Amino acid sequence: MVKFYSNTYSYDYNFPAVSLAYFLRYPNPYSRHVASTDTIERSFDPETQRLTTVRLHVKQSRLPPAVAKLLPKSAVGQDQDGRAQSFILEKSVVDVREEWMETESKNLDWNNVLSVIERHTFRRPEEESGTADHRTDVSVSVTLKSRIGEQLRKRRQRWGEQATATSVIGAGGEEEPVVKQGWFSSWSSGAVRAAVESISLQRTERSQPKAQLGMSVVLDRLRQGGIQAVLEGMKDDRELAP
Repeated sequence: MVKFYSNTYSYDYNFPAVSLAYFLRYPNPYSRHVASTDTIERSFDPETQRLTTVRLHVKQSRLPPAVAKLLPKSAVGQDQDGRAQSFILEKSVVDVREEWMETESKNLDWNNVLSVIERHTFRRPEEESGTADHRTDVSVSVTLKSRIGEQLRKRRQRWGEQATATSVIGAGGEEEPVVKQGWFSSWSSGAVRAAVESISLQRTERSQPKAQLGMSVVLDRLRQGGIQAVLEGMKDDRELAP
């Protein structure tokens, strides 16, 4: 089963401001866990007036305790404080002429446990009223899919029915049958998959409003003091990062 999250909302800022704030949104008071952002590739097509950017975000995060309990300790990969480093690949396309932007982000690690694909569309309203110049509409969708079942079926084909959900999510996705004793070993891959997806969906429902608030902070900084205010805010947020 695949879990989905979707929402629509608007910012009371024009599209140029919102698209700029998107590229300057990390860190902010609601995302101090973002350790770094690097641009991997960027190109501009003068014919279509579209800017394409690929970036890599490195985040310091904690696995939800309920999810961590479902995984063997060798697979958790956290430090003593319970923090783990995650890598997010983001691709964005900005159409300067038509004033829209589409983005897609996906996790590069934990794919054998959970794949998360997040898509945003930012667009200038098509209405002809005067408010269209001071508003940007946003639609967001998040797809969460656990691949534990797929991995389990493949492993059972290789070394029989003794494959368990625990063995599928061993550290690094390596093909080492690690069977954990106790209540978890009795779980089916479907039950673990459903639990991981449900817990992750709940976390997404809590984090998305915070992401929206973070963008609002950056937009307000742009309005109050321009790029300089945004950069100063970034510096403060880095210093306050846990």
